[in-house]
Parts: sequence; C-alpha cells; structure tokens
Amino acid sequence: MLTAITRALSAEILQCELTYLTREPIDLALAVQQHRDYQTALRECGATVIELPALPGMPDAVFVEDTAVVLDEIAIITRPGALSRQAETASVAEALAVYRPLQFIREPGTLEGGDVLRVGRTLYVGLSTRTNQEGIAQLRAFTAPHGYDVQPVAVPGCLHLKTAATYLGQQTMLANCAWVDCAAWKEFRLAHVSEAEAWAANTLTVGETVLLAAGFPATEQQLTALGLNVRTLALSELRKAEAGLTCLSLLFES
Repeated sequence: MLTAITRALSAEILQCELTYLTREPIDLALAVQQHRDYQTALRECGATVIELPALPGMPDAVFVEDTAVVLDEIAIITRPGALSRQAETASVAEALAVYRPLQFIREPGTLEGGDVLRVGRTLYVGLSTRTNQEGIAQLRAFTAPHGYDVQPVAVPGCLHLKTAATYLGQQTMLANCAWVDCAAWKEFRLAHVSEAEAWAANTLTVGETVLLAAGFPATEQQLTALGLNVRTLALSELRKAEAGLTCLSLLFES
C-alpha cells in the first residue's frame, strides 16, 4: 500500500525560512487550499494519506519530506541544516517507527530529505546549504549494508537537490542544470527545463501519474511528449516558502 505522510499547514508558514527567495506576502487561505488539493491528488493517485498535526512554533514543519529518508528496509531520521527545523523530526520518527526500523543522523552531520533523490539502489544526495559532507557520510554508512550506493551532487543554485532535479522513470531525469551539477547523470536521458520555467524540475511521481506544478506549459508539453500522464497542481503560495511538490509528503510502500 502506498502511504503518504503529510503535515497540516499552519499560519506560522508566514515566518518560514528562506534561503534563495525574497520574502513575499503569502495568501494563507489560498496556501491552505493548495495544500488540501495536493492531499486530494495523492489520494486520487492511489496513496493513503496520513496527516500529522501542525507543530506550534515550527513554520516549516509542513515540508515533512526534509525530516526523513524512507527506504524499503529502513528510515533515516534527518538532522535538518536549518536550526529552526531540527525539532520537527521527533514526531516524524514516532510516526515512521510503525513502518520501519529507524536510524538517526547525528551532530555534526546535517541532512535534509529534499536533498536525497533515489533512483533504484542509488541515492543521489545534494551537497547544499542544508546537507553537509558528514550527513552524507552517515547516510552512506546506514544504507551501504542494504546495497545502496550514495552519490554526492553539488547544488550551487537552489535550496535542495530535488528543487532542481527529479526522476521521471525510463532512465530520464528532469533537471535545471543551472542550479545543480548534472554531470552526475551522464548515463541518463536529460529533459531540461528552460530558464523561464526554472522551478518546473521538481515533480512528484505517484503511481502512474507525474504531478507538476501549474504554470509551466513548456515542461508539461515536454513530459506529455515522453508519454507521461501529467497532472498539474497550483503551488503559487507554497512556492513563496521555497516549496516544491516533493517536500510536502513522505511517500513509501507500507
């Protein structure tokens, strides 16, 4: 059964962390509706959605992906690179303990789930402002006994690796190579997003559907031409908090 752990969005998102974006006013009611529409899309694509409660004093907690990396064998509870986010992980660990044995990234390591892109038994891990070398080394130590290969990828231009690259299947990577070092994927077919649609590279595949943020017609056309079933979702207000589609859930088979 495909399970999606999400977290309720709270008004505190207005005080979210920002690294690459200038703060803009967020329409809270619209952000809440966009989050609900996202959860509805997950359900309609076949996922069972679990919603954790909002966490008081933690504006970014809705971005639940960053708190864990869930593999078939184990779940790794991360240590976010933003100090304000480190307390988010306890409740996620409690929720995931029902499904997987847990491992924990420890100080001085930092790792955020948005930097971890799984393709088969390879974990591409963004070396970013939020994930450091020690965090990557700890992830490698936890996953090597289960047959995973960890490959660091430089992320010079955006918050997380998956802000700039996501896997579409069929040995195809959708990427914004201005924001991430695409040399890691020489053996893949690269589908490039244009400069005008720089934020389009963050997609989420759920079952047979590729979810794409609305407002990127050229990327939508490109994915459709690849034979993919594409569904667009409005994400305008959540993107003001530096969000993408992947960061709003933890998806795994339970």
